[in-house]
Amino acid sequence: MSPEPVRPGEQDHRPFLEANRANWDERVAAHVASPTYEVQRFLEEPAFLSAVVRFDRPLLGDVRGLTGVHLQCHIGTDTVSLARLGARMTGVDFSGPAVEAARRLAAATGADAVFEQAEVARAVDVLGEGRFDLVYTGIGALCWLPRIDEWAAVVAALLAPGGRLFVRDAHPMLWAMDDERSDLLVARYPYFEHAEPLVYESSATYVETDRVFSHTTTAVWNHGLGETVSALVAHGLRITGLVEHDSVPWDALPGQMERLGNGEWRLREEPSRLAHSFTLQAVRR
Repeated sequence: MSPEPVRPGEQDHRPFLEANRANWDERVAAHVASPTYEVQRFLEEPAFLSAVVRFDRPLLGDVRGLTGVHLQCHIGTDTVSLARLGARMTGVDFSGPAVEAARRLAAATGADAVFEQAEVARAVDVLGEGRFDLVYTGIGALCWLPRIDEWAAVVAALLAPGGRLFVRDAHPMLWAMDDERSDLLVARYPYFEHAEPLVYESSATYVETDRVFSHTTTAVWNHGLGETVSALVAHGLRITGLVEHDSVPWDALPGQMERLGNGEWRLREEPSRLAHSFTLQAVRR
């Protein structure tokens, strides 16, 4: 498949996306082996659900019988969880090793889930238009996409008329915080979408591991909440719900957060100062 052409005057994001893909490819083995993803519990407990999907359930509602697609599904634990709730799921991720790991998990657990390798921008080419009752996007996904309008166009194209989007992700205000400060909340990074990504060098991942990574460069983009809502509306979706939460499923601001009993973290002092994550729902008209 040929790469997406760069339109005149646009930033060429492909080198950043390739760097991200190489980094995520390397993370897969560490994530599969990590207690954070609880892969062994999926194998041993037929009703086990990921902590992310357990958090989502009150707002997600009944998904039995729905045909769903999980964009940026990584190793498939959330996708398999949705299948265990009764949806017929397809997971999509740009990382080949992640897709293979997800396929192994689905096969080992007998989940009604299949997985395809594709960038979000190419998901419609791979899966076809108007096929899905549910598009699901989970935590830590949107920041890896350069343009939120492009994502919204893909969501709209994948959904059947009347189909719905469910996304829970880190709040853009949280992404704007300085995560190197442990004394104050300081807005350091852009809140709004920016053409140039924030580029990081790190040999670590967000799970504990002894593995040494060689692809250490990543690039991320923030997207304001208003930009995200407006992009969905512009592509024909009707917003049906927007909830902001005072927790997020990782230690996003080390030294300032405390672990809760449900797999979530929040500010130790006055958590109401900061929206940590959000759940957004919309329906294709």
